[in-house]
Amino acid sequence: MSVLLGQILDALGGELLGGGRELQILRIAPLDSSGHGDLSFLSNPRYRQQLAASQAACVIVAPAMREEAQARGACIVTDDPYAYFARATQWWKVQHAGAALRGIHASAVVHESAVVHESAYVGPLCVVEANARIGAGTMLKSRVTLGEACEVGERCILHPGVVIGADGFGFAPSKGAWIKIEQLGRVRIGNDVEIGANTCVDRGALDDTVIEDGVKIDNLVQIAHNVHIGAHTVIAGNTGIAGSARIGAHCQIGGAANILGHLTIADGTVISPTSMVTRSLPKPGFYTGIFPLQENEQWEKNAATFKQLYVLRERIKKLEQTLANDQRSNNGN
Repeated sequence: MSVLLGQILDALGGELLGGGRELQILRIAPLDSSGHGDLSFLSNPRYRQQLAASQAACVIVAPAMREEAQARGACIVTDDPYAYFARATQWWKVQHAGAALRGIHASAVVHESAVVHESAYVGPLCVVEANARIGAGTMLKSRVTLGEACEVGERCILHPGVVIGADGFGFAPSKGAWIKIEQLGRVRIGNDVEIGANTCVDRGALDDTVIEDGVKIDNLVQIAHNVHIGAHTVIAGNTGIAGSARIGAHCQIGGAANILGHLTIADGTVISPTSMVTRSLPKPGFYTGIFPLQENEQWEKNAATFKQLYVLRERIKKLEQTLANDQRSNNGN
């Protein structure tokens, strides 16, 4: 189903140049593979060479690209092309998918004491346990489990296989065995949170595990008991966060990163993929490394040196041999 470019402008705004509102848009497509009926975008100037060659009907660009884009054809000028593109995908999905799902699927199991807002959706094979709460406009896709007394705010999306409120990993050693520590806390999730497929968020041991508003979590992430994640932090796939870690707001955590328990990460911190965080980071910055973790600039210098480690080792061996020979010669005199 096609839409008119004017419909997109009416919904999202922006300045249209070099084309008409009556243009038919068939899909939203990448710049390098877009065709005559496509809407595309350019947010990174590194890809500006693709702009002139693009066959897109219209391209979303920043003000700095205004003249180049207009010379090619129709364009929408906006301060943040990437954000405009994101909103365009949301608008497009609504136009083509129809009204948002709501209600409880026939195959879902929802405890009678649970509270599900009338505008929320509980999908196939979901389980919502006793005294759990689901806010307005929230969507639980298939096979989501929401544990006892856990809360999910408004307009959240939980993708297939998400488990909220399983027991945290708590055991006390005793005489060579392990005694289970019952996990008596909950999970509290704020508004506008999205959690990817098969991610697990454990309930707190005594206090609650907390995920604040606007947090975005990828697939296959493990969040242990009593973790606190600040608002609008993003966490990529395969990350593991150990118990009682406290992650600040507006942080960015790369895929397969690991954060040890009881650490504090400052607001606005960026952690590179596969990094191992073994100490608290009270100062926001860009951190990289498996061991030891350090600021990214320092890590890059050390990594460059590491590549030359064998050569440096051989040079030191030769110097040591030369010094030894000199010392023997001196002793001989």
